[in-house]
Amino acid sequence: MDDLFVRASTCTRCELSLTRQRVVVGSGSYDAALVVIGEAPGKSEDESGLPFIGRSGQLLFSLIEEETGLTREECFVTSVVKCRPPANRTPRRVEIEACSLWWDEQVERFADAIMVTLGNTAARAVLKTSAKIGDLHGQVIQLGALSVVPTYHPAAALRGVPNVTAMMRSDLRVVAALLSGKRS
Repeated sequence: MDDLFVRASTCTRCELSLTRQRVVVGSGSYDAALVVIGEAPGKSEDESGLPFIGRSGQLLFSLIEEETGLTREECFVTSVVKCRPPANRTPRRVEIEACSLWWDEQVERFADAIMVTLGNTAARAVLKTSAKIGDLHGQVIQLGALSVVPTYHPAAALRGVPNVTAMMRSDLRVVAALLSGKRS
């Protein structure tokens, strides 16, 4: 995994390399049973090089710990796009495809883990679907040995979208049951 971090840190596969401060490859335990994959770094993440350190990350890991018992340090956190899109816009298809080399390698590394995708962009990229998060959330979708549970992005809860926090909690209870089954 360290080799992937080094290689990705100098990536110029798309135009996002021209505007980023840092490549945000991911952080957390290389032995994680839970991998969290979001859309793309935001401003704070671009400045620090660490994923999900802002308000969305605080809410997310509060919910994960409450529903699964796992701390941030016990998870691995990444995103489908490793560089911040200008003005935090949604990553373009060409940017997602350019970064797929990196997150495919990460997914392969965590093939026995449970993955939570956050929001439409991450779910669609990982699952290679056009379905909406409202139709996917809370389902367990198998990609080989990898169990994927899509849920809403915590930013939607912070924007005040009704019931998102409750739906995320419900989805994370599905994750907790999967984790419990792996431990027994």
